[in-house]
Amino acid sequence: MTSRRRTLIYAGVVAAQVGALAYAARWAEDRAALGHTDPLGWRPFPWPFPPEPWPAGRAWTGDDHDVYVQLKPGLCGDCQTEVLSDEALDLAVDIRRLDPRFEPVGPGSRIRITDLFGRARTYRHKRRNGSFRYAEGVAFTYKCDLIVAIVDGNVSDPQKRKAGRDFLESNTPQVWLLKQLEGR
Repeated sequence: MTSRRRTLIYAGVVAAQVGALAYAARWAEDRAALGHTDPLGWRPFPWPFPPEPWPAGRAWTGDDHDVYVQLKPGLCGDCQTEVLSDEALDLAVDIRRLDPRFEPVGPGSRIRITDLFGRARTYRHKRRNGSFRYAEGVAFTYKCDLIVAIVDGNVSDPQKRKAGRDFLESNTPQVWLLKQLEGR
């Protein structure tokens, strides 16, 4: 093998290594910006929904669930009683982001997440692969700011629904929400 050809091969290998290191550094930077995986295995991922008038929320995946939490400042269902009607819950949670042809499974119910009261309702929606999945929409108010969450997983199973609600009460989304509410 000639010296020139050997030099070109080495240069190609070095360029591939530099490219791989740059990709790894970019991936690590993106992961660091999202945050760490919590002790229960819930991992953040980028907000998948298009921009809205409200700030982008936060999304996590874990335990066969995807959880989306968003703060909608100044948008309040009923600040006096902190309970939303099912129709207002449907609009606030905007389950249409998962499937425009969603179907409520039944009436909503009052829910408590930490010390906040709101309303939750289960929906059935079609996934991109054509299979059906259940999601729970949750909305509650804090000083006339609306906090909404979608727990997307098999929430028709009470154990799975409890796992999603337990995550909403865990430190990971609560710390994120408190940061969003700072100064409000």
